Amino acid sequence: MSSAPSPKNPAPPLHRLLAHCADAVQAVRDGQSLTDWLSRCPAELRPGVQALSFTVLRRLGAAQAVRAALAPKNPPARVDALLVTALALLWPGETAYAGHTLVDQAVHAVRQRAPNSAGFANAVLRRFLREREALVAAAESDPIARFNHPRWWQDRLRADWPAEWEGLLQANQQRPPMTLRVNPAHGDLTGYLARLREAGIGAHAAGPLFPQAVVLDEPRPVQALPGFDAGHASVQDASAQLAAPLLLGLRRPQDLAPGEDWPALSAGARVLDACAAPGGKTAHLQELAGNGLDLLALDADAKRLDRVRQNLDRLGLEGAVRAADARDTAGWWDGRLFDAILLDAPCSASGIVRRHPDVRWLRRPGDIPALARIQAELLEALWPALKPGGRLLYATCSVFKSEGQDQIDAFLQRHGDARSRQFDQGAGHLLPLADNAPQDSAPGEAAVTDGFYYALLQKA
Repeated sequence: MSSAPSPKNPAPPLHRLLAHCADAVQAVRDGQSLTDWLSRCPAELRPGVQALSFTVLRRLGAAQAVRAALAPKNPPARVDALLVTALALLWPGETAYAGHTLVDQAVHAVRQRAPNSAGFANAVLRRFLREREALVAAAESDPIARFNHPRWWQDRLRADWPAEWEGLLQANQQRPPMTLRVNPAHGDLTGYLARLREAGIGAHAAGPLFPQAVVLDEPRPVQALPGFDAGHASVQDASAQLAAPLLLGLRRPQDLAPGEDWPALSAGARVLDACAAPGGKTAHLQELAGNGLDLLALDADAKRLDRVRQNLDRLGLEGAVRAADARDTAGWWDGRLFDAILLDAPCSASGIVRRHPDVRWLRRPGDIPALARIQAELLEALWPALKPGGRLLYATCSVFKSEGQDQIDAFLQRHGDARSRQFDQGAGHLLPLADNAPQDSAPGEAAVTDGFYYALLQKA
């Protein structure tokens, strides 16, 4: 949430924000990620354009259906993107701008870009205002418009989660909470909640499963958070905060045999974070281990490794950072076995759509089996690098079973020396459903966690 503009920095005109938002939406429709596009957006426009783009992308299926009903003949792409943008922002329940104001500003933006289309755009948008209730009802008879996800995505969720699929689609339409991870080197969760209150920032604990997680009542710039620059807290979703304690042995499996021990990793343990960027889980491992791990962080994207280094530096933590494809062990591994490996594998990101609403429109059906192949290749390449008795934590921010339980079931069939450790909570598929919101939350409040999958494998 950005602060109010000062007189020296007035808010950009709405028509300008709408024009850039339309460009962002069109870029996503052309296959470009919103994050990449926003990185090139003028800095003074970026916060406003991002906020509008998130809203539009959550309504894109419905807005496109209504635009097609109002204007069956496709207008030029830039005009179409502006119409879709305006229609999504005019949707029932969106109250950021008065309807006629938004129409006037959208038409202004069309006039600047395609003067001959201004009258057409004005007629389309004003008709939508007049007939909104009927047009919305008609559009939502189409599942793509009703759920604002591609049909193939809906079909995959229905097959994987026949009882929960509609709830998952609806959860993706919610704005996610901003969640922090409190650094235990600078105090506990209760103390940091008190510091937030003193700063006038409302927040609450995420729940007993997440002992370092604080959920803010409203998103805030990180500069407003007490001690952020000094490493007292980091931004990280609660579900992602499960990785480090699971791998380090700070949570005990449910399936231990009588008398069987489950030790925490000792100081100096050799640990690999195989797909580390942007470094949140890397840093959390060292936070919980008191900076005592012999830690190697790999990532195939050398540019994204800068974020890993920045995170470690801000938190005062250590670790070797190296650009490498974890599958190519001959190119980076020195042959010394690891005590523990974290494999946060590349995936569809189907569990974090509420944070990245463009993902549903960027993915294609063929991406899922292709990503599953990469995940299997990573598992096969890294398993030989693990010590006997060592542990590997497989994680994806996905709710698709082919990237989660199906992947691990297949791996266990191939490897007789692998055992899946079972936990009563915090492993397996974590679903971002609204009924996972805190018990004292308001009706319809977003779930605490993003969608994730965890499997902890032990080597015989």
